[in-house]
Order: sequence, then structure tokens, then C-alpha cells
Amino acid sequence: MAQERNAYKSITKIDKALSVWTTAQNIFLRKRMNASFFIVALIMAGCGGGSGSNSGGSLSPTIPAQIFSDPTIYSSAASASLASAAELSVITRHQLALGGITLNYTATTGHLSAHSLTTGAPEASFFYVAYTLDNKDTATRPITFFYNGGPGSSTVWLHLGSFGPKRLVTGVPSTTALTPFPLVDNADSLLDVSDLVFVDAVGSGFSQAIAPNTNQSFWGVDSDAAVFRDFVMRYLNINNRAVSPKFLFGESYGTTRSALLANLLESAGVTLKGVVLQSSVLNYNSNCGVTGALSQSCAGFLPSYGATGAWYNLTNPNQTTATIPSFISSLRTFTADQYAPAAHQFLISGTPPGATLLAQLANNTGLSSTAWQARFNLDPDYFQFNLIPNTLIGRYDSRVFAAKGSALTSEGDPSGTLITSSFASGIATYLANGLQYTNPSRYVLSGNAIQTWNFAHDSLPLPDTIPDLAAAFAHNPKLKVLSMNGYHDLATPFFQTELDLARLGNNPNVQTRFYIGGHMTYLDDTSRPFQKTDLVQFYQNALAP
Repeated sequence: MAQERNAYKSITKIDKALSVWTTAQNIFLRKRMNASFFIVALIMAGCGGGSGSNSGGSLSPTIPAQIFSDPTIYSSAASASLASAAELSVITRHQLALGGITLNYTATTGHLSAHSLTTGAPEASFFYVAYTLDNKDTATRPITFFYNGGPGSSTVWLHLGSFGPKRLVTGVPSTTALTPFPLVDNADSLLDVSDLVFVDAVGSGFSQAIAPNTNQSFWGVDSDAAVFRDFVMRYLNINNRAVSPKFLFGESYGTTRSALLANLLESAGVTLKGVVLQSSVLNYNSNCGVTGALSQSCAGFLPSYGATGAWYNLTNPNQTTATIPSFISSLRTFTADQYAPAAHQFLISGTPPGATLLAQLANNTGLSSTAWQARFNLDPDYFQFNLIPNTLIGRYDSRVFAAKGSALTSEGDPSGTLITSSFASGIATYLANGLQYTNPSRYVLSGNAIQTWNFAHDSLPLPDTIPDLAAAFAHNPKLKVLSMNGYHDLATPFFQTELDLARLGNNPNVQTRFYIGGHMTYLDDTSRPFQKTDLVQFYQNALAP
């Protein structure tokens, strides 16, 4: 989940970590947990990483399984850096019943250092969790890199919410589920299709810069994408995955990163099969929620307003879930033909809208014609706070609502507040109990990177990454892109994403899919299986000869 509004400690002696590594290197630990599940823990390191697959050596049945305690203190402060970084990880073995088949898989949890493409020097220590299916040919087995956005967000939302082997049961959009949310086996995991690597950006999770760099060194559009490129390339090299079919999966600002990252990887000779864009913000300059309604048209939000009004039975006529696709189609036409031109003229000359158009807007969204007349180029914040009297609806998921002044509205977005504490406790418990990794630092869900982030890119103060995606296609015309969007997302509206992607021309390799739900459509128990089906088809098409 992108954490644009929320911002959630200094390094200690690295030789302590190195001492732990020295006494524990290359030891495999095994313990039978139950009839269908066992854990093998491996603590390994090497400043050069080494080569080979995800396992090696021989099991030692005489050594009991232990939790690996990484002693390094990690900080999300802008000025923080590690003096050096040991590449420590713990390996655990698991099983997942998926589609009537039992999958045996390996989880690798720990740190890997990105090395500069030009100098070879270590830049940042990335915290990651990789899930790899056992006994598969890595030459043909796909691998997918997942990351959230923010900027400054960890990847906990995709890791424990989307298509990993485990997920938190949120009950979204309901706000009555007991918390913390339970962690369960994920029946919609993508592990049957691809190996999965969930990686946290510098300054989030347990990821941190390595001196002489600081976290701030990588808090910018270009520097962030470059260090992610270096991590991906190092992971592929260390794990002998250079020939594996490769995919990227970014969410929110992670889609901004993906456009640049795809181009950077292709430019560096790393060929991608596909890029999945979850809830895109590809051009910050076209999103009035970012630039403001005084200078930028908010027309890209209108179909999302309509979908939201329909959810609350405020549109005229009322809509049902079954009729939403056709209703959205009519809203696209209405926006393009009537509202967008009128909003553009309003911004240029202050021309007021006619009564007929105001009535249509009220019917299509549920917000009164009086409100539309007072604020014709209507921004998402106003809509969020004024659609329903005395009620605040969600920004990330407009189907989530709460009474103004209640605990869920204290941070300005009930859909975010609803899930944050459960994801925070969920990742801490899962790392320690499920993946056997502990650390004295707090896992940083959302750091403060956005406060000092350098958004400049290609001579613009805010990034427009459609040219970067076009450049990636120029390198690799066979690249496939799947854009997945929620109807009820008031942060990255689906229609604006369509308009942005349309600048690529009529490219058959670019697909768009839409679902009931908000920014994180995968949290919806109805929409997630549809997403899984679409992802399976996307991977099949991307992998076809």
C-alpha cells in the first residue's frame, strides 16, 4: 500500500553481526514441526555472496531448529547508513496446498547488498523474503520481484495481502472484523506460477544504505530505480537466475518505479517477460490529487466518483455490482465527451457549468449538484469528505467509511487506518514464528522518505514515466504489461491510468483489468480470485513461445 500521508533506529557495531556469522556460517538447522511441515534454517553470509541455488551443504539432524537473531540495528532515518553489511539469511521449508496440489517451497529471509553497476561497490542492504518452489528448473521457472510504493513504504502490503503463500484475512470493506487479522494459507497465491521475491525499499522494512551512502542517497525517482536495478541484477547473479523468465510487480509508487526499472534493466541487458502494474500512478502531472485542482483537471477521477456513489446507492438510477461494468463504460464516455471538456474550459476561463451538466454529475456520482456547482473541478479530497454527511469515506478504498471524529478517521483515511496495525503486528509475528527471523529493530512499515523525496525526473519536477515504459518497449517489443485497477480507488484512479497508458498507442502487449475494490483490490475476497485468474493468463501469454 502506498503510504503517502503516513510516516512512521541508528546503526550498531557491525562486527557483532560478523561474529554471529562466523560462528554460524553454512550451518543447516532442521526440526520437524508437524506431519506436513518442517523447517530447515540456514544462516549464511558472504560479502561476495557466492553462487549456486537456494540450498547447499548437507542437513544436520542433530542440530535443533532455531530462530535466527540478526543483531544489526536498522534505521529509516535520512542520514542513516551501515558501516558495512553482512549478507545474512535464514532458510525455512514449507508446504502449501494450492488447487488440489501440495507445493513444497523454500523461504529465504534476510539481506542482500545491491552493488553499483558502474563501480561494483555495495550501495544498500536490501531486506527481502524469497519464496521458491522446490525441485524446479530455474531456466524455465519464472521469478517475480514485488515492491510497494509510498515512496517510503515497505512491501508488507503486497507480501501479506496479495499473492504470497500467506495472507491476512482483512474482511475489507467491512470494518467489523476482529483484529489483529488472522494469517492463513493463501488459496490465491501465485507461487504455483512463479517464484516470488518481496523486497523493501531503502529506509523501509529492514533495508538501509551502506556507507558512504545514506538512506537519503536513494530517496529520489532516479536513484531509487537505479538501486532497485542493482538489487535485482545482484539477486539474479547470486542465485543463478539470469536465464529465468523475469517479471516485475509494483504497486502505487511502485508502478512509477516499475516503468523506470523496466527500462533500466532492459538497458543493462536484463530481458523482462512482463510487468504488472497494481493501482498505477505513472504520470504525477496528470493526477489532480497530487498537483491540485486549481491547475489540473480532475476528470480522470470522475468514473471513480461514480463507482463510489453507486456503492452507496446514491446514483440515479441505482447500480448493482452486476451493472457496474456497463455503468463505468457510460461514465468513461460521459467524462470524455462532456465533463472533461467543460472542466478544461472552466480551468482556462472560469466558464461556469450548465444546469443540465450539473444534474448529470449529481445523478452519476451521488454528490449534490450544489456541491458540483461550488467546486466544479472537483478534487478527490472534497469528494471523500463530502459525499455522505458526517461521514468520511476511504481514500485508498472508498467503500470503507466511518463517522467523522471516530477512531478510524483519525488519520484521514479509514481504509488505511483499518488495516495498518494488523499488518504491523502480522509481519512481526510472521517473520519470527513463520520465517524464523528476528531483529531488535522495529520493521518500518512506512518511513519518512516522502518528506525529502526528490520527485524530479527528465527535467520535470514531478515524474512522467510513460516515456520510460515506451523506452522499455523499444528495447524489448515482446514485453507484456498488465495494469490492474480498482473501481473504488481515490488515490490512483483507474480511468486516469487508462488515459496515461493510451499514450503508448494501440499496443496489444498492454492490457488493463478492473475489479471491485480500492487501491489494494487483492484484499477483497471476491476480487482476489479474479485477479489470480487474470495473472495466470498474463503469465501464460508472456511465457508463450
